[in-house]
Amino acid sequence: MMNYHSLIFLLLLLLSSCSVSIPVTPKQETVKTSSAVAIQEADPDIIKVDKASDINFVRIDNIINEAIEENDIPGAVALIAHKGKVVYHKAFGKADTESNRAMKTDDIFRIASQTKAITSTAVMMLWEKGLFRLDDPISKYIPEFKKATLLDSFNESDSTYTTKPANTQITIRHLLSHTSGIGYGVIDGDPRFKKMYAKAGITDLFTTENISIAQSVKKLAALPLHHEPGSKFTYSEGLDVLGYFIEIISGQPFDEFLREHIFDPIGMADTWFYLPASKHSRLVNVQHKKDGQWKNYPKTFYDTDYPIKGAKRFFSGGAGLSSTAADYAKFLQMYIDGGVANGHRILGRITIRTIMANQIKDSWGDGGKHYGLAFGVVNEDGDRVGGEGGKGTFDWGGYFNTQYFADPEEEIIGILMKQTQGTSSDDTGWQFRQVVFSLF
Repeated sequence: MMNYHSLIFLLLLLLSSCSVSIPVTPKQETVKTSSAVAIQEADPDIIKVDKASDINFVRIDNIINEAIEENDIPGAVALIAHKGKVVYHKAFGKADTESNRAMKTDDIFRIASQTKAITSTAVMMLWEKGLFRLDDPISKYIPEFKKATLLDSFNESDSTYTTKPANTQITIRHLLSHTSGIGYGVIDGDPRFKKMYAKAGITDLFTTENISIAQSVKKLAALPLHHEPGSKFTYSEGLDVLGYFIEIISGQPFDEFLREHIFDPIGMADTWFYLPASKHSRLVNVQHKKDGQWKNYPKTFYDTDYPIKGAKRFFSGGAGLSSTAADYAKFLQMYIDGGVANGHRILGRITIRTIMANQIKDSWGDGGKHYGLAFGVVNEDGDRVGGEGGKGTFDWGGYFNTQYFADPEEEIIGILMKQTQGTSSDDTGWQFRQVVFSLF
């Protein structure tokens, strides 16, 4: 007869074997989805914002209010998020000084080069599908780039030039990392390229004219490069080329691809190339200082009203979007949350590591940062110097005086939106960033 101890052992063995045999549904990956609440005010009990932190927030109020009082800026919207919660979101000054319209936190800004990171994200989403390799030549998909040339000589009197063949083909990685050798026309640092791009009729940034991104990119492909692709960093229209590339690879218009695969899943309802009529009144005017007063910026080589009028056909991957501080915070939060937003996997975590990695070695020339495939990224030297955030903090800005940064380690996001041109006395960008990193 079985004794008591033997019976217990047999029962334990039986239970153990049963537990192993129960079918288990594979566990779904658990990820943070704090971007889903990125526009909600934080609960002080959750994030432990104490009295000392409140005093620090007043420092930010003071920085921006003093800049407005000193007439350095007409207005701004500032946002800070910490661990997926917005802990500070305020509007200051005027969205339009001439009409005396006050700035509001949900106002919409032309984000210009902040578009680049969104375009890069779209490229990498398609890359994750195995549709191309980063080191594929772009001419494989846009044949007009097959005969890459370098500038050989330039005639200042009539802007004619000669070229010589490039030894290297432009790759998708070159376009993402600004090492393709393509220039930037009207904002190019080399006046020869400014003249060549103007003469060729390249649309450099944004336009109300009736032209598509495909038409502009094909004209761009015929122009010479600054240098051999991959040899150095030259800030360029490469992201416009990639906007057209996205259309080719995805089979969708660029704006529709972004809406379906990034903006709608993340919840970026206020981010558009061209604003719906219902949102026109929220667009902040571009302002510049004239005779000591802030005035609406005049029409120059571009019309500042491009997001609300004109042909609305040119989807600039490098500079065309308008957005709010809250919408852009959701986009940055997706990166902090390992590529997930609102339960949607936008990018893989390993892909994000590739995006943040130093893609151009020492070619950028900024000792405190390196450049990846979408952002400038603070390195150990930048961490040591201070004021920029910790190692791994990623950032960029826009032509109309908008800035953002995000520290994935500390889970801090900072966004400062203004809408000015020709401002030389505005120190709020570096001041805001330096103070934000003292809060937590």
